[in-house]
Amino acid sequence: MPTSQQELAQELTVLANAAASVEDLMSVMVGRLKERMLYFDWVGFYMIEKGGIGEDPVLVLGPYVGAITPHTRIPLNQGICGAAASSGHTVIVDDVNADPRYLACSIATKSEIVVPIFVKGEVVGELDVDSHTPGAFTADDRQLVEHCARLVGIYLEKTT
Repeated sequence: MPTSQQELAQELTVLANAAASVEDLMSVMVGRLKERMLYFDWVGFYMIEKGGIGEDPVLVLGPYVGAITPHTRIPLNQGICGAAASSGHTVIVDDVNADPRYLACSIATKSEIVVPIFVKGEVVGELDVDSHTPGAFTADDRQLVEHCARLVGIYLEKTT
């Protein structure tokens, strides 16, 4: 990772170790990512809410920074977010307009990365980043966003 991303990763690791709650950690994390990574135009967490009897689990919007999104609840079988949560794999889309899974929320969004969060081997949520720049996300960005998702997963494992 380039120095700026390494420094941010280290800073977020320190913050994760001192966070009072997972909500605080996620709120600080989205703020720092958007502030320091200038092409991260929307940064947010979605956490899986288990369905009741006869209901499917859904992704529920958590802390985020950026434009208001109409997608506050996303079924696991919809969108790029649903694909990442269902597969348990990071999904990077260089051109959201060319991906039929994309749930349009801003015409300015050109690319997206979604990274699952794991607790004890199970996907419990994800970190979603949109950019107004096509093909914005590099391998270093992937490492940084995956590091952030890991920090949240580790925090949740320690507190559950």
